[in-house]
Amino acid sequence: MASFLRTASCARPCISRSIARPSSRIAIPSITAVRHRQMASAAATATISDAVEQPFFPDEPAGPIVKTAIPGPKSIEAIERLSKVFDTRSLNMMTNYEQSFGNYIADLDGNVLLDVYAQIASIPVGYNNPSLLLAARSPEMASAIINRPALGNFPQHDWADILETGILKVAPKGLHQVFTGQSGSDANELAYKAAFMWKRQHQRGGAHVDFSHGEISSSMENQSPGAPQLSILSFKSGFHGRLFGSLSTTRSKPIHKLDIPAFDWPQAPFPLCKYPLDQYAAENAAEEKRCLEETERLIKDWPLPPAAIVIEPIQSEGGDNHASPNFFKGLRELTRKHNILFIVDEVQTGVGATGKFWAHEHWGLTDPPDMVTFSKKAQTAGYYFGNDELRPNRPYRQFNTWMGDPARALLFRAIIQEIERLNLVENTAMVGEYLYSGLERLAQQYPNEVKNLRGKGQGTFLAWDSPRRDEVLKKAKTVGVNVGGSGEKAVRLRPMLIFQKHHADIFLESMEKVFKA
Repeated sequence: MASFLRTASCARPCISRSIARPSSRIAIPSITAVRHRQMASAAATATISDAVEQPFFPDEPAGPIVKTAIPGPKSIEAIERLSKVFDTRSLNMMTNYEQSFGNYIADLDGNVLLDVYAQIASIPVGYNNPSLLLAARSPEMASAIINRPALGNFPQHDWADILETGILKVAPKGLHQVFTGQSGSDANELAYKAAFMWKRQHQRGGAHVDFSHGEISSSMENQSPGAPQLSILSFKSGFHGRLFGSLSTTRSKPIHKLDIPAFDWPQAPFPLCKYPLDQYAAENAAEEKRCLEETERLIKDWPLPPAAIVIEPIQSEGGDNHASPNFFKGLRELTRKHNILFIVDEVQTGVGATGKFWAHEHWGLTDPPDMVTFSKKAQTAGYYFGNDELRPNRPYRQFNTWMGDPARALLFRAIIQEIERLNLVENTAMVGEYLYSGLERLAQQYPNEVKNLRGKGQGTFLAWDSPRRDEVLKKAKTVGVNVGGSGEKAVRLRPMLIFQKHHADIFLESMEKVFKA
């Protein structure tokens, strides 16, 4: 579609069209070859805003290839085999990772799709990224994999260096410590535990005050005061994970919660804003005020007093719901007023997806969150904090065998280095503006297909509502695009940080084909 595409001389100037053959295996490059590739793409760091866009990966596929229905015959055979030993009912597509590269995901039948979903917003810098391959082949990675440390008892000698040069290098402002974990759900549950221990420590009179006999004995009976009557306040339509504690704060879909016992914890309303946000500023401000008032009422009146509130900067699984910075600033003020903690769940929004490294940077807080949880694009997990009081006052209170994974922390360090090398946060902000403009034009041309477009100014973290969402997702694969959904009717975009304008052109052109159909 000509209105969305730049001239041929600017659209894909340096992309090699000698695409790796779908029927052959992608050769894992040697160290020398990887370094040559890095040199070839290094120009992109200096030319990110040039009129002629330089591709980050010159040997990336030039575009999608669709050879068969998806799944095709080879994929169907593989799925049938897998289903005998593994639950495949949530399967999106059977992936051939040896054939996937950059922004493109391949299957077993030679289909190569532009991936604007990045698995589940969890692939940061592309499939088979050469820089990550270098990190994977390093001696310290090999040691971390085969000698995986039980970090609480037997941390490896360079663990502080790995943290300081990786995870902590990108710590949110004001948060200089980290507790590492295994997954996003785990990160949130660990943060909840830290909040409860902090709250009871304050109620008890400080870290120096020992536990009473009654606390010790009642904890073994799951009774108060050892098992205190406290809660974590979350928000309607929020998603914070599928483990027991995190699941009690998840409110996005019933299928996650059915049959699972839950804590009696409060949920506050998340603002039901109108989009675009800036065009409905007055209405949205009134709605946010209503939600803040109800949040405060729950903090004061809920039978199990909250030790913390937890919230996503953009509700993702629950439908890509946005609110203004003023709403989140209001929440921060409430937590200070009522002496509870403010936990920001950046599992999906973190690591550059919104045009800032952390999405809560858009709020302009003068008082940082107490904890920020992370996972997905970080390829590891945990929570950042700054207050020493959030360290438990005794060993083994916040503990498990692994307490994270140095191998994944090393991978995150390599991801951070790649983000810095290619200026990928800046790229995401710039490409997000371009992509949003293209979607605005599609919304004007196909108003029944693109409703409530949202995410302006939030990088490539974009979404819209579709009355035939599931059909759109399915048809997108037939034109070579892998895209995802959220909530009941939202189409959500979660491209990788290496997604560029020429990828946006392909995506927009492909979506017009879907809408026309």
